Amino acid sequence: MATVSEGGAAPIRGGVPAHAKMFLGHPRGLFMLFFVEMWERFSFYGMRAILVLYLTKHFLLGEQPAYATYGAYTSLVYITPIIGGYLADKYLGARKAVFAGAIFITLGHLLLALVEGPQGVQGATLSGFHAGLGLIIIGTGFLKGNISVLVGGLYPRDDLRRDGAFSIFYMGINTGAFVGPLIVGALGETVGWAWGFGAAGIGMALGLVVFTLFQRELHGVGEPPAPARLTARTNLGVSTEWLIYLGATAAVLVSWWLVGNQGVVGTMLIVASVVTIGYILMTSFRDLGREDRHRIFAALFLIALCPLFWALFEQTGSSLNIYTDQRVDRSLFGLAIPASVFQSVNPFFIITLAPIFGALWIKLARRGLEPSAPFKFGIGLILIGAGFFVLTWGAPTEGLTPAIIIILLYACHSMAELCFSPVGLSSMTRLSVGSMTGLMMGTWFLSTAAGNFIAGLIAQATGGEGAGPEQVLEVYGRIGWFAIGVGVVVLVIAPFVAKLMHLGTLGDTDDHVLAGERELAEPAAPGPHPELTRKG
Repeated sequence: MATVSEGGAAPIRGGVPAHAKMFLGHPRGLFMLFFVEMWERFSFYGMRAILVLYLTKHFLLGEQPAYATYGAYTSLVYITPIIGGYLADKYLGARKAVFAGAIFITLGHLLLALVEGPQGVQGATLSGFHAGLGLIIIGTGFLKGNISVLVGGLYPRDDLRRDGAFSIFYMGINTGAFVGPLIVGALGETVGWAWGFGAAGIGMALGLVVFTLFQRELHGVGEPPAPARLTARTNLGVSTEWLIYLGATAAVLVSWWLVGNQGVVGTMLIVASVVTIGYILMTSFRDLGREDRHRIFAALFLIALCPLFWALFEQTGSSLNIYTDQRVDRSLFGLAIPASVFQSVNPFFIITLAPIFGALWIKLARRGLEPSAPFKFGIGLILIGAGFFVLTWGAPTEGLTPAIIIILLYACHSMAELCFSPVGLSSMTRLSVGSMTGLMMGTWFLSTAAGNFIAGLIAQATGGEGAGPEQVLEVYGRIGWFAIGVGVVVLVIAPFVAKLMHLGTLGDTDDHVLAGERELAEPAAPGPHPELTRKG
């Protein structure tokens, strides 16, 4: 279907039909996806805020085993989108994938709320808890990457509204991430763990209801690429679609086992990374023209920086969470603030700072000075490292660390995220060809999975039980310096990577055009294509 990009350009392919109803200049489907993602992030970040605390305070696991479980779980919720993206690209379509994912996640959170047993009792109770995590892992694989694909599918590839759309969408992410720890964390730590996990489940259920009732606003975006193939009967007597769902159910058992086996997860990440990157490169050289191939290379460069960034950023839910619980003065007017509530500081800064960053990028773009995506990534790495120096500088040698120091750390990390995550989400949908969008989005989350796995290793390196604050701060200082050094290198080479993006010709061909089909594409009117910024 054709639409017209802002500025009166000739009709170009992609996006919702021209007659689709708009709200604030955007298709109404964007705001439906906003609410779905908001409730999904409410459940995810709310549960994540109490996960390590639950493992150490309820099951009485040691800090290092708890970090290992946390690292394996958070890695798996980002590695499964590579499979979910592939299944959506080839069979289900993004819409069915998101719907299935929401069901799995809802069931997982509700199971977590139901399996709480007596304090210190592990055995079957802990096994049931891992099963709940397995459901969430598989559900996230279907939902996480594909809902971003749906956002991108609402717009043509070179539509100038895409940046604003992803900014609105990212606000939904951070609204859920802000409210989730406040409600889930407060209920879990003060009322009862089951209350916290139950609230997370209700949040995802609300997202599922919103998607079910209003998915018509997608106007066909995200439909199965080959409906006949999806409904075809397999040798097992069920359709291809139901075979996928049955396979996903079996994969829950695999995820349940992997949550307790961090080493196996690490091996899986290495194998999955090699196979996925190899497949992308092979496809790029075999099927894509020169410019599209260069764009894939630029996207892979951005992806390669993800593990370092998220390894440092994701200390939030593990070692920084425990540090806040044990070594931060959390008293306010005589009341102790639950440690999990501090998980809302980062999304609070995202929500408040995103409009400032968005206005800054727009102002710079109008002057032709907006930084490229690689340059923004370099800034993000420097800021993430600087956040740890705030803590190492402000933590006293004796006594508790003032809460303001942790808040300032999260302020630096939030500014880093504004330079990194939304830019990356936008770049994956913009730089990849239509037939590989789900795969590239999945690969983005695969690299995020690697970062989460490394985050678990860093958390374990802080020492666990018996380690003094000196050892924790020493680890933070080292990783801070390393991130800053890498960030400086990225700033230097960013102009060369930006040239590979070929932004000036991004709208000249259809999203799905491959090398052998390029002469059949309808050219779009040329024009400037400012760098995507996702944040707000």
